[in-house]
Amino acid sequence: MTDDNKPSDEKENSQDLTTVEQAPKPVELQDIPEQVLQKATHKEAELGFAGRLADSFIHSPLSPLLFIAMMAVGVWGLIATPRQEDPQISVPMIDIFFPAPGLSSSEVANQIIDPFERVLSEIPGLKHIYSASDREHGIITLQFKVGEPMGPSILQAHSKIQSNLDLLPKGINPPAVKPKEVDDAPSVTLTLWSEEVDDEHLRTLGVSVLQHLKQLPHTGVGFVTGGRSRQVRIEVLPERLAGFGVSPGQIAHAIQTANTGHTVGSIEMQDRFYYVESGGFLSKTDEIKQLVVGQHRGTPVFLRDVAHVVEGPQETKQIVTFSTGPASPHEKQVKDAAAVTIALAKQRGANGVSVVNSILDELENNLKGYLIPDNVHIEVTRNYGKSANDKVNDLLFKLFVATGAVTFLVWLSLGIKPSIVVLLTIPVVLVGTVFVAMLMGYTIDRVSLFALIFSIGFLVDNAIVIVENIYRRWLMAGTMDTRTAVDAVREVGNPTVLATYTVVAALIPMGFVSGMMGPYMEPIPALGSVAMLLSLFAALIFAPWLAMRIVPSMEKLRAMEERDEKTDEKLDVFFRKTILSLVNNKLLGWGFLLGLIASFFAAMYLFYNTAVPVKMLPFDNKANFSIVIDMPDGTALPTTANFTRRVAAELTDIEEIVASQNYIGAAQPFDFNGLVRHYYLRQFAWQSEIAIQLIDKTLRERTSHQIASMVRERLQPIALESGAAITVVEMPPGPPVLQTVVAEVHGPDAETRRKVADDLTEMFRESGVISDVDNLMRSNMETWRFEINREKASRQGISVQTINQHLAMVMGEFEAATIFQSLILEPTYIVMTIPIEKRSHLHRLGDLPVMTMDQRTIPLSELGKFVKVQRDPIIFHKDLRSVEFVVGDAVGRLGAPIYAMLDVERILEEKGYTTPDGVVLRSGEYTGAPANDKQTGFEWGGEWTVTYETFRDMGIAFAVALVGIYMLVVWAFGNFVIPAIIMSPIPLTLLGIVPGHWVLGAEFTATSMIGWIALAGIIVRNSILMVDFTMHSFRTGTPLQEAVILSAKSRTRPILITALALVLGSSVILLDPIFQGMAVSLLFGVFISTLLTLIVIPLGCISAGEKVFMEAKDLEENEA
Repeated sequence: MTDDNKPSDEKENSQDLTTVEQAPKPVELQDIPEQVLQKATHKEAELGFAGRLADSFIHSPLSPLLFIAMMAVGVWGLIATPRQEDPQISVPMIDIFFPAPGLSSSEVANQIIDPFERVLSEIPGLKHIYSASDREHGIITLQFKVGEPMGPSILQAHSKIQSNLDLLPKGINPPAVKPKEVDDAPSVTLTLWSEEVDDEHLRTLGVSVLQHLKQLPHTGVGFVTGGRSRQVRIEVLPERLAGFGVSPGQIAHAIQTANTGHTVGSIEMQDRFYYVESGGFLSKTDEIKQLVVGQHRGTPVFLRDVAHVVEGPQETKQIVTFSTGPASPHEKQVKDAAAVTIALAKQRGANGVSVVNSILDELENNLKGYLIPDNVHIEVTRNYGKSANDKVNDLLFKLFVATGAVTFLVWLSLGIKPSIVVLLTIPVVLVGTVFVAMLMGYTIDRVSLFALIFSIGFLVDNAIVIVENIYRRWLMAGTMDTRTAVDAVREVGNPTVLATYTVVAALIPMGFVSGMMGPYMEPIPALGSVAMLLSLFAALIFAPWLAMRIVPSMEKLRAMEERDEKTDEKLDVFFRKTILSLVNNKLLGWGFLLGLIASFFAAMYLFYNTAVPVKMLPFDNKANFSIVIDMPDGTALPTTANFTRRVAAELTDIEEIVASQNYIGAAQPFDFNGLVRHYYLRQFAWQSEIAIQLIDKTLRERTSHQIASMVRERLQPIALESGAAITVVEMPPGPPVLQTVVAEVHGPDAETRRKVADDLTEMFRESGVISDVDNLMRSNMETWRFEINREKASRQGISVQTINQHLAMVMGEFEAATIFQSLILEPTYIVMTIPIEKRSHLHRLGDLPVMTMDQRTIPLSELGKFVKVQRDPIIFHKDLRSVEFVVGDAVGRLGAPIYAMLDVERILEEKGYTTPDGVVLRSGEYTGAPANDKQTGFEWGGEWTVTYETFRDMGIAFAVALVGIYMLVVWAFGNFVIPAIIMSPIPLTLLGIVPGHWVLGAEFTATSMIGWIALAGIIVRNSILMVDFTMHSFRTGTPLQEAVILSAKSRTRPILITALALVLGSSVILLDPIFQGMAVSLLFGVFISTLLTLIVIPLGCISAGEKVFMEAKDLEENEA
């Protein structure tokens, strides 16, 4: 570059250096004239914060180094940050299981659960405490507030329990504490199935495979569901026991005393040290058969004489089967093949994608054909690693698309070189935000990536404003020198900084939303704010540096100016005609104002008439869903299995189904939804689940929700006919709840509560917008009880405990001992029982001998009799208060709980329902439980609670954001009127947002609310730039109306570019089910509100009058 072509400041710098070299002595501060010093200091102060920053870096060698460094750490953050589908949320849940042999459910509640609920409720950080008391056992569930760490929560629970063990009745063992959290939900499930191998060997194989996979790093909780464990059954024969005079207790004693061994001491012999061992463990059935269990007439009685000894699978108490669907890649159809499922979770903080990939690689490369034989097939029935990676890659692609679209827009508006400048600032901001996200503990998931995608629309705004103003000032000056560029940054710098702060002020309060939804959506305000601040940093440092090096020719700038002048002429005519007409014609002005107000209320009416439904979040398009079946309590396992197969048969023609697994008497590996609903405790014979896998969403036309809705409609007639409760369960897009519609019934006594719960259940079924209705009350269930004749038992010298023990020993649940087999990784129990065909006829147990204290045996029939009684009801508590739960799912177009709740209340009103205690019940409590239990009432829970908390907190966050923005603008302008003018377009955003949802048939969701709040900051930013330009023009002597029109005309292009950038950035997420609401809010909201802002702000400025602008502070005065 020649000296003539050097920028003027470089010439000055070189001249200054020459002068310094020629100077005989350094210049002291006191030698500088005071006027020169004041002028230089004033000149530096005039640059302001933005100008000084640009001046420092515009030719600094640190600028490219800083750019490269930010890119490097950002790329490293992109690689190192863990990937998963959803944000990591800490929701500690601790289950405490209390054994209570012999106690009724009311005794369990009164003597065990109530005292421990009292003390456990004292734990800080607890949100709710639930309990269920049943006969002989109880469970307390501690649900902590979101964000509470699991470790300290477990410690506090253990501490409370251990310090209050004296509250347990005598003879009751301490409880078992089993914590659960989100990371315990399996990330991958592998189903082993075979048509040749039985479920016993499949389970043995499954446990071996699990043991091998647990060797991989970062794998978490693992377990195997399904299959029958191996055991040795001692099938005692009551008539032989009676004939030989041997009791079950003698058999148990013989087995336990024979199955023992240990080191008894040590000796030293012949200069050697030896341990001395004695005994040993049983390992073969022949050894067990040879055990002597008693004597009869002086002859030993062997176990084989009084029982059959059988080694094999345990009795069937759960069934897991695998079937293929129409979309299966298998050529041969598979139906109800024996199966087991291996479930593996990842450790907290681990990269879910890499953990799952390592498991699948190990399976494919090392286990198939080695540990897993060819006649056993394996299916990946859950793969959160793939779903997370697909979602992340899809969103990263959308991020690139949005970046390209915005760059293309800038290219069309400003030219190729300005678009390159803006484009180069985008990746450094994005990867820098990812690096900060890693430091803040966030993961790369769909929420954090959505935060980046929706940020693209406005993070380029700072660079666009800076670059556009630099070019404008170069055209005015007729030269492309550094000083003009720095002054251009100074001119729009302070408004840009203030406008950025307003967007941050709008976003940050959203990070304080409580409940499960708060941490779930937290990455959006957190990373959106980080992206805005980094974009400001990039716009003030990198954009000027790049603009000085990627410089369009002056001819190109003039050509652009000529094009813009033509546009400005048209805009001038439009604004003069529009604004002056509205100002000068009062009728038009008032008509415009009233039209805006009427439009606002018309938009709000779309909520009232449900044209725009309000919902927490819509369902996502997942790869699976489940069918949960609850047969009438007490239904036998074969009956449940047959009904489950009947339900599964209804699905065989659904072309999107790849495979399904039936879990009968067992729970499928739980997910986050199952964790909250406690599905992992489903283990009774009358409970089952069908897990359904669908083909990839890219290969089907219908969404998973549409398929699930169709399945629900198809199965409801079967449920009504059979009396079973069938629930179609979809993985919720946000925080899971018990069910979408939940009524929690309170009342003065159990009988009243249960009657009201039954009545509400029927009203739920009557509602046309509620399906899958059920309640948690136990249906009529009968139990056999052996009533002991205490007088006869005491006369024979037999205790009640002895009778109980003898019955337990033959009913199939008594584990006498364990044998150890080297190739089986699960314990093999020696179980005492009687043959199942005899056990199913209790009267045949009458011959069972019971040992007396003097070693005689008495037949069981002489000590009592079996009678059939009703099973105790389950007693539920929530927060120490008795409660009954009625549940259902809101379905149809109005699939939000609020509409279902209103419909139930309509039915209550129409029926004139009165409770048994005389309460006229018309409505439930919306914001908490009834004040007391003196009379009947109910609380609406489920998804409504999350919806209410989320929208309430977001409303508060919006109010805080508005106050914060107003305070910022008041501080900047030193005036109360101008901030009101600047913020006046915020309500106008709803004129686009609500009709936009209506036009696209979208629900107004929590993400819609986030888009609205973010949009408030963006609209205010545009208003600030317009008002600041108006003030500058007015203070240079331009009449106010002319200044307003000049501001509108000159700021229209950058405002429209920003708006279109936001539209393009939002459009890429428009088809995403979860974030469609945010996209609609940003798309339609920014489009309508931007057009109205260009009219409303000028009208507000003119209406405020010249006096307001004379008294207001200039933004640059804040730097003084």
